[in-house]
Amino acid sequence: MLKEILFAMFFFLPAGLANAAPVFANKVPNSDWLAKPLDFGKHLRGRRIFGDHKTFRGLIAGIVMAEIVIIIQFLVYKNSAWTRDISPHVNYEHTNILLLGFLFAVGALGFDAIKSFFKRQIGVKPGGTWFPFDQIDYIIGGLLLSSVVVDLPHSSYLWIALVWFLIHPASTFIAWLLGLKDSPL
Repeated sequence: MLKEILFAMFFFLPAGLANAAPVFANKVPNSDWLAKPLDFGKHLRGRRIFGDHKTFRGLIAGIVMAEIVIIIQFLVYKNSAWTRDISPHVNYEHTNILLLGFLFAVGALGFDAIKSFFKRQIGVKPGGTWFPFDQIDYIIGGLLLSSVVVDLPHSSYLWIALVWFLIHPASTFIAWLLGLKDSPL
């Protein structure tokens, strides 16, 4: 069980950090020129498609973060026997890691944007909580798109979903305490 939990944390880290990257990207000086909304301010049925919180800056930050993390994972995997031991389902040396990192980021952030579309359409305010969808959107998206490159046993998908579902509220609460998020959940 511990091995599955460690694998879940290690494997999905690029998607998890890609999901968090837009929060930190907002604090990067001189990056306002990238803070353009993904929906270009367009509306559907009188409501914004995604809203102002889904920006090109956040998307780019998420992709860059996922790529950096997966390159570090590759190096750790290549030089660490314990990492290879907890990752029996993924051989990072024979996997297109740059594609995998990209798919993690686009899946996580893309499904977050899709969830935001539905939040806007049902009237949830930007930044408002929509439990449990705020906690699972990036997990579903990251796992779906990463499955193009990596085929995991069903039990691994369940462990990843459970572990990252539990990590999300804790990390959101910490970001709220640090003043990076408007809501503790």
